[in-house]
Amino acid sequence: MFGLKLKEKCVAVMLLAGLMASGAGTMQAQSMRRTRRESNANRQARIARIVKDTYSHKWEVGGGGGYLRYRSGEGLQRNNEVAFWLSGTRYFNPKLGVEADIRGAFGNAKINTNEFLKFNPQISQYAFMAGPNYRFYAKEKMAASVFAIGGAGVGKFDTGSKGIPSSLLGTWPSETRAAFSVGLNLDYNLYPNLAFRITPTYLGTTFGGTVQNNAGFNMGVLYRFGKN
Repeated sequence: MFGLKLKEKCVAVMLLAGLMASGAGTMQAQSMRRTRRESNANRQARIARIVKDTYSHKWEVGGGGGYLRYRSGEGLQRNNEVAFWLSGTRYFNPKLGVEADIRGAFGNAKINTNEFLKFNPQISQYAFMAGPNYRFYAKEKMAASVFAIGGAGVGKFDTGSKGIPSSLLGTWPSETRAAFSVGLNLDYNLYPNLAFRITPTYLGTTFGGTVQNNAGFNMGVLYRFGKN
């Protein structure tokens, strides 16, 4: 009988220990879930602060280089051009701003076997444009905006032709005409006030009274400053 009671006591102790261990495990799991929820909430709050800090700047300025595929004359092949760009945007709120843009592109017109010239002369175009910019995507590391701008384009198509005028080369006349552009800015944020930007872009020019449809891309660095 004494042995039986001892066994019963042992079983009771084991059951109690099991219940205590189970309860402790449950409490620990609940504590871990609460800690995880608090950690996620803190993380989300931190990200929200970074996003607000990043896109509350009034000004964005940037610059860099790029590439443009351009047709330099009505009957000429398209030529490759290297480009530069400078831009500044004033944001009135985190989404809407006004952008001013200066661009230049340089290449060689493909004259080929023109009787007046035996090499491809250097040409260049410049554009001074402004218009609205709309930021439709804004996250901690990435942002995207679209723009539609217009202004004046300056074409220099016979400055590298040793005095032979553009009318004899088959290139557009050297003149100032309307220019316009639309594009998509894709920003990767290195810091809240510093980003790397790449911009697939379309540039329309109107030299010679016709429309030239040109496509390319720009890439460079963007700096943000000033607070709304």
